[in-house]
Amino acid sequence: MSSGDVLVLIDEEGRIVEWRRQAEQLFGWSAEEAVGQAVTALVREATAEGGGRREGFAAGAPVLVKPVLRGASVMWQVLAAQDGVSGQDVTILEAMFAHSPARLHVLDHQLRVARVPGATQGLPGTPEEDLAGQHFARAYGLEDPEKEAAVAQQVLDGGEPVVSRLVRAVVDAPGGLGRRIYSVSYVRLESSHGDVLGLVASALDVTERENAHHRLALLEAVRTHVGQGLNVGAVCEELVEAVVPRFAGITVVDVIEDVVHGEEPPQVPVGEDVVLRRAAFRGPVSAYPVGDVRPLPRDTPFSHVLSDLRPRLVSLGKDAVWLAADPARADAIERSGAHSLIVAPLALHGQALGLVSFYRHRQEDPFTEEDLAVASSVCAHAALCVETARRYMREWIIAATVQRRLLPQHSGTPNTLEISRLFLPDPDGGGAWSDTIALPGARTALIVGDVAKQGIGAAVTVGILRTAVHTLAALDLEPDELLARLSDTAGRLARACATLPPGDPLCRESLTAGCAVAIYDPVELTCTLARAGLPRPVAVLPDGTSTELPVPAGPLLAEMSSAPFPATTVDLPEGSTLAMATATAGVRVLAPSGPLRPLLDSAGERPLRELCGDLTDALVDDRPSGDTLILLARTHALPADRVLTVPLPADAEAAPIARRAARRQLEVWATDEETAFTTELIVSELVGNAIRHGAPPLRLRLILDRMLTCEVSDGATSAPHVKHARAVDESGRGLFIVASLAEQWGARHHKHGKTVWAELPLQDPGSPG
Repeated sequence: MSSGDVLVLIDEEGRIVEWRRQAEQLFGWSAEEAVGQAVTALVREATAEGGGRREGFAAGAPVLVKPVLRGASVMWQVLAAQDGVSGQDVTILEAMFAHSPARLHVLDHQLRVARVPGATQGLPGTPEEDLAGQHFARAYGLEDPEKEAAVAQQVLDGGEPVVSRLVRAVVDAPGGLGRRIYSVSYVRLESSHGDVLGLVASALDVTERENAHHRLALLEAVRTHVGQGLNVGAVCEELVEAVVPRFAGITVVDVIEDVVHGEEPPQVPVGEDVVLRRAAFRGPVSAYPVGDVRPLPRDTPFSHVLSDLRPRLVSLGKDAVWLAADPARADAIERSGAHSLIVAPLALHGQALGLVSFYRHRQEDPFTEEDLAVASSVCAHAALCVETARRYMREWIIAATVQRRLLPQHSGTPNTLEISRLFLPDPDGGGAWSDTIALPGARTALIVGDVAKQGIGAAVTVGILRTAVHTLAALDLEPDELLARLSDTAGRLARACATLPPGDPLCRESLTAGCAVAIYDPVELTCTLARAGLPRPVAVLPDGTSTELPVPAGPLLAEMSSAPFPATTVDLPEGSTLAMATATAGVRVLAPSGPLRPLLDSAGERPLRELCGDLTDALVDDRPSGDTLILLARTHALPADRVLTVPLPADAEAAPIARRAARRQLEVWATDEETAFTTELIVSELVGNAIRHGAPPLRLRLILDRMLTCEVSDGATSAPHVKHARAVDESGRGLFIVASLAEQWGARHHKHGKTVWAELPLQDPGSPG
């Protein structure tokens, strides 16, 4: 035997994997006796007093121990050395492997337990003497013995070791069975001649380490996934998705009802009359459906948790007397096999938001005190997310209420337009709106607007602008004039916000708003349009052709610009469909190259509700941020027999001609005597005023729709106004009389002069005879 010969090869866990012939000669053990044993066992036997050494053992044989790298593992070679060595090398080997935390087990060719080295022990709870001769996968109580046997057999057949494989086992523990997690490695044993002797399996208990990793992963999942939603219900759904089944097989989230509606959460302890809403559930069996609302159960773990905000670990044995007061819950627990419960509060700053119930059932391990701390951490993050969602919902509810309650209501649907509206609100609360406003002469104003804000600020701004629009529309302004005055109003609002104190949320908040106005005349079959920043409207004609209407773009409202809002008048035959939209819908629907433009072009004779439904389905899946609003209007002409038009001379004969024409037409329409008399008087005064203060040509027009409208047009541009004549004056009472008799009156200017009108309500709203 020469110096440097390898005698023994020992793996990193202290087992002998090679035993050369020189080692047999030197130490007295055969390869069959030594391979697979722990080196510490051999050292003990060799150094034991009383003749423990084998025959032929060379007590003073010098050896050298050095580490070598084999693949990813560090192994130890025992080599022959010239110089004698003391017991230091032996002591080092014994110290290294005697206290190894890994359990070593030798398996034979059939994967039966052949030997448990004396320096190690079997798996906890398994008597060592009961292991010998048993198949290892069943002997150690592995959760999936067939799968583990297949892995071990693969190592035995192929020789490729498997290292650090996580394996779960069920072992005896205080109070019953317990589950442990082991890091298991398999290495094939071979003789010096290459014969396969079996396997060495090492098992390291990593239960606590894996549980700690699992808890950290759970908390990371909760932090990552919970809080994405913008309402309380969505946050609660995210919570149960994050913890089931990672932490519990069943999870229930109950939220105080007032919190769901954005109200301030109550201080602890909560009153006995508090009402809980089932906000989320995940598991096999539920006592109550999601959305169920019921009072807080008294004298239960749930009421106790909301009294002091301390989580509780509860056993669900048959001695749980509190379940008797809630048969539905008791039945659900029994059917699901739940055996362990943690009830933890959702609370923030001493205010109770709700509570979470975590259940483990069937084969799941019962909760421990460590799980109680995990549940508290999970609920602490969830409570913060619920409170954020509650605040958002409160602001959203306030904004929606402001937008509904503080704004003008929609006028009734006109007889000459079929209206349909598509509205997809932004989840963050946008500022889009639309209005349909009845105007004198059976005309209708269609308004679409959009404020580039969110939340309460957008709702307030929309309210102000809509109020201004209704006020300006009552003045019977043309679309370009209406937008100009609306822009002035928006500019004053923006300047007022800029002067607010720095702490005010509206301070220095820019106001960016767009608006489009269209006025449809069912008598002339025309539409006059103007726009401030919004997309061009589109008209689909009765023959199926569609076109973008040539409406020049005006500046956005409140812009510091002197640019006008040019108006365009187009012909709209009866049966045409007019489409107006906000910018978010304009790109996809109104633009000639928009992907949904073919849907709009197919309007034809389709019902508008059906068309809106198709557009909604196409927009819901992929729509840009912000409110999406499309206003569709299908035109109808006012029947010719409901309009009387009479040209008048510009002299004193005009009034008698107008009165006679009006009287005959009112008889045809079968109006009552009082309305007929009042109408004749109004016609006489309007015509007389036009003769005195107007210019030719003069025209009388009577229109019968929801109201009876009297219009007198002339070529002058002067604005009429009411005079308060004295008792001795012989004239000057014309418009005063009109204002006294009519429901409302006014004047509008156009390029050919002006029209003064007055409206009268109909005594009989039915169709004229």
